[in-house]
Amino acid sequence: MSNFPSPPPVPQDRQFVLGQHLRLSILTSAEETDGRHDISDVWLPAGAGTPLHVHTGYEERIWVVEGALTVWSGDDTYTLRPGDFYRVPMNTPHTIKAGEDGARTLAITSPARFAELIRRTGTPAHLATAETEWDMALFQKVTEEFGDIILGPPGATPAGLGADKRV
Repeated sequence: MSNFPSPPPVPQDRQFVLGQHLRLSILTSAEETDGRHDISDVWLPAGAGTPLHVHTGYEERIWVVEGALTVWSGDDTYTLRPGDFYRVPMNTPHTIKAGEDGARTLAITSPARFAELIRRTGTPAHLATAETEWDMALFQKVTEEFGDIILGPPGATPAGLGADKRV
């Protein structure tokens, strides 16, 4: 058996939070891939979810590392567990919700966008406290700049959109 060294820790300037809703470490940024993709290590506490939304400028891939994550995407509904992978195509309404023990995922977007969204709207993790709140106005502004569209609040699913589940 080989003893491989552990990777270096994620630098402080790549760690962010969105209030108490999400903790994210940027593993690979757009600058490092000429914009082709980004990879983020994302932790969601128990029951945390996203608003129903759609990405018009990038697709999203989710790989579950720990916990469970339910994904509603177009006509699909899956509960992903460690080792499971799901691809959300561009222009597909979707939402996610962490299971009762939370979820840790790798989020991969292509072209690269999600890591930059969190970098621009999140609070640096080393500055966050238990009172840190999510700046929804800033998040909405940058989301729209990237071509994302919020379709409904957390808890809304694509089934509520009717027959046409692609934007």
